[in-house]
Amino acid sequence: MRSRLVSLVLSASVLLLAGCGKPSADAGAPTAASVAAAPSTLPTLGPVPDFRLTTLDGAEVSAAALKGKVVVVDFWATWCGPCIAEIPGYIEMQKQYGPQGLVIVGVSLDRKGAEHVKEFAAKRGINYALAMGDEALVEAFGGIEAIPTTFLIDREGKVRHRKVGGMDHAAYEALVKPLL
Repeated sequence: MRSRLVSLVLSASVLLLAGCGKPSADAGAPTAASVAAAPSTLPTLGPVPDFRLTTLDGAEVSAAALKGKVVVVDFWATWCGPCIAEIPGYIEMQKQYGPQGLVIVGVSLDRKGAEHVKEFAAKRGINYALAMGDEALVEAFGGIEAIPTTFLIDREGKVRHRKVGGMDHAAYEALVKPLL
């Protein structure tokens, strides 16, 4: 009985460490190899919601202003391990693909506020737009089951991929590149 309890506790711990919320609806998320084999097969999930944000540095970001760009909207938090693990990849993609029209927008769901997120971003050298999210924005995107939840939007303003949970950087980059 005791070994069964220990086994259950260990299993639960592994699941908790895998993400910051509910299990991913995209549990069969593509690998870099599978995406490279069929990069143009991303479905159209619907139009991007009409959103408007003010970034932590005071700039305005809106769905309308981003039309014509490839956009990654990442809902995240400073306390989320998988969210933090993805940041270096987003920094690299913004550097490499920003000149080709990639815009990454990190939407923090931290309750500690904008100043906390600004300090966090400065320490990690985040080079992409950051804004604070709220319930209305979360609902506009259809609700967030867990973080990170990330939306990939094409140049026409259509959501082409929704990722719940962390994803290998190479696999995610392989999803983004064909849209550029």
